[in-house]
Amino acid sequence: MDDNNVCYAKSSPVQALTWITIAFFAGFAGVSAFGPIVAKLKQTMAMSPLLMGLLAASPALSGSLLRIPFGAMVDRSGGKKPIVILLTLAATGIAGITFMFSISKSPTVTQYPFFLFFGVLCGCGIAVFSVGIPSVSYWYPQKKQGAALALYGGLGNLAPGMFALLLPFLVVSLGFTVSYVLWLIFLVALIALVSIFMKDAPYFQYREMGIDIDPDALLLACGEELIPTGTAMASVKKAGSDWRTWILTYFYFISFGGFIALTVWFPTYWAELFSFSLVKAGLLTAAYSLSSSLLRVAGGYLSDRMAGEKVVLLSFTVVCIGAALLVLAGPTFPLAFSGEMLMALGMGFANAAVFKLVPKYSPAAVGGAAGIVGGLGAFGGFVIPPLMGLFVKMGGAAGYARGFIVFLGLSLLALLLFAVLNRFAPAAVSDAG
Repeated sequence: MDDNNVCYAKSSPVQALTWITIAFFAGFAGVSAFGPIVAKLKQTMAMSPLLMGLLAASPALSGSLLRIPFGAMVDRSGGKKPIVILLTLAATGIAGITFMFSISKSPTVTQYPFFLFFGVLCGCGIAVFSVGIPSVSYWYPQKKQGAALALYGGLGNLAPGMFALLLPFLVVSLGFTVSYVLWLIFLVALIALVSIFMKDAPYFQYREMGIDIDPDALLLACGEELIPTGTAMASVKKAGSDWRTWILTYFYFISFGGFIALTVWFPTYWAELFSFSLVKAGLLTAAYSLSSSLLRVAGGYLSDRMAGEKVVLLSFTVVCIGAALLVLAGPTFPLAFSGEMLMALGMGFANAAVFKLVPKYSPAAVGGAAGIVGGLGAFGGFVIPPLMGLFVKMGGAAGYARGFIVFLGLSLLALLLFAVLNRFAPAAVSDAG
């Protein structure tokens, strides 16, 4: 760099945040595919509660596990390439679902493996999240990362709620095939736009241009405070060697993994326990998903102004209360809806607070930490629905309410682990805002 005051990188933090958020929004829409699908396939396939839970959770399998390698990949190649790959895989899954419904309006149990496979492909788009976390973090200084990451996560998280609201209407009025064709066109168009307009952080642009990189000069010219260190695998190992990474992962297992799980579980919960229509169940699911997403934005701003650990403590206390209400509510709608909204509040705030702590705890391995926390944390979206399905298997329709015992136990353990984190974290970390 010949002039320390001139930034040769294209784009800006706001433009980058916009395109990275749009990419996550497009990818995360995949988690909504199986809300209306599971409810319909349950009628024609005669699935057991366990198979139903497995199908509902199938997008979360790839959406969680792929976060680790793709999140770490950012430190080596930047975020644009892995984002395009993941969105293309998701589009392939949507095309597969469209094909299945085009050949059979009432699929049978013999077609279950195909829907499971295409569900896994759809979930690849969810893994965009762990790519976006380091991508945003490299564009913004640490003092602004909480708000930037909350906007990214919160606005991107709107996708499941919006699609949970929109898809049932489309399915009822246009049918499954046309609805998913429209979704496929939407995703392909966004892939093209992201490919054209999204730019990686200045560090990666400078490296691509063959410009020598001086961290101090890069900060002065472009405002990039964090730069990647080491290889992708070294980033994962560095983050994984810190015990605090694993506590944050568990927190995210409940908050974000739980968010994914409930986004695909609530349509069936409202339909089976309360006998609501597909459209009404979708509206109630959207109320949860959209509220949690918007509250994540508020949680990010709150985490910038008070210690992220305090927000985590508040969040899991609220999740615990919400889960208890859902267990006790049974088929009583006012109590059940109150519990759902408390879960939205707690999970939204927790999602923001956890990722406020990631770049703070692992500043030299943001990509690796984001991959571990985001990847293994999101795995909760795959694990939790089958566990809740076991309560349905044992207790029939009443099991839909009792299944929230899973969240009650998980959140109580989170409060215990928070006490450990708060007591043994180094003072320089725990006292940081």
